[in-house]
Amino acid sequence: MKQVIVVNEALGLPPGKMAAQVAHAAVGGLLNAPREQQTSWLQAGMPKVVLRCGSEEELFELARQAEEAGLPVMLIRDAGRTVVASGTPTCVGIGPDEISKIDAVTGALKLMR
Repeated sequence: MKQVIVVNEALGLPPGKMAAQVAHAAVGGLLNAPREQQTSWLQAGMPKVVLRCGSEEELFELARQAEEAGLPVMLIRDAGRTVVASGTPTCVGIGPDEISKIDAVTGALKLMR
């Protein structure tokens, strides 16, 4: 079990803002997962990886692919109070779910720097 959060790197979010957006995606993904997946992931130590993509379009495509694969998905849109405009998609949480299912969607992405 693991969870992946993919950040739209093109936004150039400051570290604190990015951390908050990633936290939103992690919690939202957990809440969208079936209870048994939640429990398994929590017992496994909540493994998660933060990856990056290069555009809003790529973020939407990853969310679509994850949904088609039956994975828990949480697309985060910012409230627009600080750095980006209201409704800007910042990241997507995928999982928690089986590692192989998540890697089939996100395996080619690079780690967030």
